[in-house]
Amino acid sequence: MPVPRIRHALPEVRWPTEEEAARSLWFSPIRLGRTLVAEQRTWVPAMVPWRATEEGFVTPGVLDWYGRFARGRPGVLVVEATGIRDIPSGPLLRVGHDRFLPGLRDLVERVRRESGGRTRLLLQIIDFLAIRRRPEPAKFFRRFLAVDGNLRRRFSEAAGEPRWKDAPEADVREALFAALRDLQERTLAPREIESLDFGHRERVTDTHLPHVRDLPRVLPGLFADAADRARRAGFDGAELHFAHAYTMASFLSPLNTREDGYGGPRENRVRLPLEVLAAVRGRVGSEYCVGIRYLGDEVIAEGFRVEDAAWYGVQFAKQGADYLSISKGGKFEDARQPEIGEAAYPYTGESGRECMPTVHSDERGPFGRNVPLAAAVRRAVREAGLETPVVTSGGIHSFEQAEGILRRGEADAVAAARQSLADPDWFLKVRLGRGAEVRRCVFTNYCEGLDQKHRQVTCKLWDRAFDRADPSVALASDGRRRLVAPEWKNRPRAANP
Repeated sequence: MPVPRIRHALPEVRWPTEEEAARSLWFSPIRLGRTLVAEQRTWVPAMVPWRATEEGFVTPGVLDWYGRFARGRPGVLVVEATGIRDIPSGPLLRVGHDRFLPGLRDLVERVRRESGGRTRLLLQIIDFLAIRRRPEPAKFFRRFLAVDGNLRRRFSEAAGEPRWKDAPEADVREALFAALRDLQERTLAPREIESLDFGHRERVTDTHLPHVRDLPRVLPGLFADAADRARRAGFDGAELHFAHAYTMASFLSPLNTREDGYGGPRENRVRLPLEVLAAVRGRVGSEYCVGIRYLGDEVIAEGFRVEDAAWYGVQFAKQGADYLSISKGGKFEDARQPEIGEAAYPYTGESGRECMPTVHSDERGPFGRNVPLAAAVRRAVREAGLETPVVTSGGIHSFEQAEGILRRGEADAVAAARQSLADPDWFLKVRLGRGAEVRRCVFTNYCEGLDQKHRQVTCKLWDRAFDRADPSVALASDGRRRLVAPEWKNRPRAANP
């Protein structure tokens, strides 16, 4: 039975005075590894704005996006999931070749300039496998379906007609296309039905495909190369993306049943992530910051839970990760069926709602809902005698909330994505004792809806608040939304606390 959803109001908040903010933990320094120190525990996690070129290059829109966050002076700003291979992914940044370095250096310089050198900039690096759009049924049956002996046998048995074992391939395809759904379902294998209804998606268990079988051999070097490019471009560190629906998270999942020593028991499932971390550390050295973003709970049937996440966290910390950033859910396994011509989006099912909880939630509400996962990971890491910092996020909306998390020892840094998108200046406003001027996110996931369609991400609180005749306002490709948050009108001339 579906869980009833309640619309929760934004909590009433009290903003600190400038003196209170100065004494707080949230605005105190944090060490990330041996040498990197962020002057605050305020954190903007990776968000994909869809502003790169189709080939993955930095554009003026990318520079404006990160420059705007930098003007709010967060302690840490993490650049979007940046691909380490040339797999078509839409306008998402890439770092799989030296040709991307000039644009990435421009990005680093822009953030340094806009933040006055106060914000630490990290590059999140990711690998993902191929996923195709949901096809037209006619295209699927006439072009994509593999007509082999097994399919012919199943079709003959399901239809009760032996002739399909030897009929011309074109006739088999047309007959299946014209068949009733029940006959199609009795003929097609489960993965074929999925490809018809959702679009084809590669999995790490597809070891019959040479490039998937070779992932353990190939990925450590690719991640190491990408992290080294991040270092050469001037980033303060690299964040390894081991979360959500992508390759490395899939290796960590109990759904990973590979039989080559990289699947099955969790000691095997963590093997490749640890080898990736070791390869990266070997390439960039012990002084360079290397963090890991991974899940505290997959929130899918047969997925791993917080107990596994805590165990993984200890392994990553022992291997030398400089921080652990904990997310939740966001998987393909429970994604909503896409429209024909669209690709499945891994944040549309229950695991997606837990990843980015909205004001439409169960009785627990959406605010700080994922914090207990980070707290459990941090507790396990501390009990193992390790001091690796842990970052939490998910429904973060106020100073009091973030400060409470830190005071209770549930995390070492508190990240806010949607609230930072709504008001990139909010950290600075709070630190100056001007929290009443914060533009507060309403957590309806308007931004996530744009991301789902690979449209340039904006916030509904500011993307229509502009004069269309103002030539200084950059507009989205649809001409109806502004691409950069409005400037803080009452920003102090020397806002450099």
